[in-house]
Amino acid sequence: MQTFAFNFLYLLSIQMLYIIMSKKQVTIQDIAKELNITASTVSRALNDHPKIKQSTKELVQNTAKKLNYQPNSIAASLRKGRATTVGMIVPRINRHFFSNVITGVESVLNPAGYNLIICQSEESIEKENENINTLIANRVGGVLISISIETKTFAHLERVLSHHIPLVMFDRIADELDVSMVENDDVSGSYDLTKHILAKGAKTIAWIGGPRSSNIYQNRYNGYKKALEEAGINPKAMTCFEGSITLDSALDFIRPFIEKNKNNMPDAIFSASDYMAMGVIQGLQEAGYKIPEDIMIAGYSNEPFAELISPKLTTVDQFSEEMGRATAKLLLEEIEAKNEYIHKKTTLKPKLIIRESTDK
Repeated sequence: MQTFAFNFLYLLSIQMLYIIMSKKQVTIQDIAKELNITASTVSRALNDHPKIKQSTKELVQNTAKKLNYQPNSIAASLRKGRATTVGMIVPRINRHFFSNVITGVESVLNPAGYNLIICQSEESIEKENENINTLIANRVGGVLISISIETKTFAHLERVLSHHIPLVMFDRIADELDVSMVENDDVSGSYDLTKHILAKGAKTIAWIGGPRSSNIYQNRYNGYKKALEEAGINPKAMTCFEGSITLDSALDFIRPFIEKNKNNMPDAIFSASDYMAMGVIQGLQEAGYKIPEDIMIAGYSNEPFAELISPKLTTVDQFSEEMGRATAKLLLEEIEAKNEYIHKKTTLKPKLIIRESTDK
């Protein structure tokens, strides 16, 4: 009996899978057949043509919804003579910074008649390359990208350019490429933050952040280094840790660091990532340290949790939505100018946000 039931369910699942896989995509011809009208009338109704009666438009639209019709964006682009879709690649879509950049991009592209395809590289050059292949295959009208931590060579981005697809980089950029770019002045942001910590009386400031092979973390280190040197402090004598920009990576650093340096802790720790700063705070509080009385902590990015944790985190705001708008505007300029476009670089000035974690 059990064998019969198993076989029956197995055959039923196979049949259902066959039905799903064999179900073809609904076309305007299917809608036309359903309503006994011409395909051209359906097409005009779906595109809100002024010569089609409102009642017909509503009938066609309701039928399209009932049949689960999905328009072919590539075909629509070919009819209009231009692509109406832009591809965007970010390292991680669940980061507050990148989600805000996406919001800024859409606020510019959508009113201009463009839709956005969002991909995430998950900090993998292999995944980033796959994303590029997908976007090229879908004939996007432009590509926006913040490169992954692993990205050191740019053949896949040069392939975008070889297909005459406009490319704009933002946040994590590559100066090796002749394309438009939008970046934060991370040197200035970290310089201002380090100067603030020094003004609070710190003499020793440890630095932790992502790999300095990435332009943003190198720039954040450079600003920190500049401020220390101006204060007569040797940056090479300070603790410097590079790792994954996560809370767990920071905990893996701070716990053994505390054990090793119980009697020689720095006056402050500058984390080039709010997520790492949160891990540092957790590790220090576990060990009984008071912040900022015993040691000052600062982060970078102004993530939403920065003003919710205790103590509230001193950090740097990067104006992510503004970055998204600036990135989208550069792309639209290039699309409209076509082959006559001169590539531009836009630099945004971040803002120091002082909170409890350094406010002695």
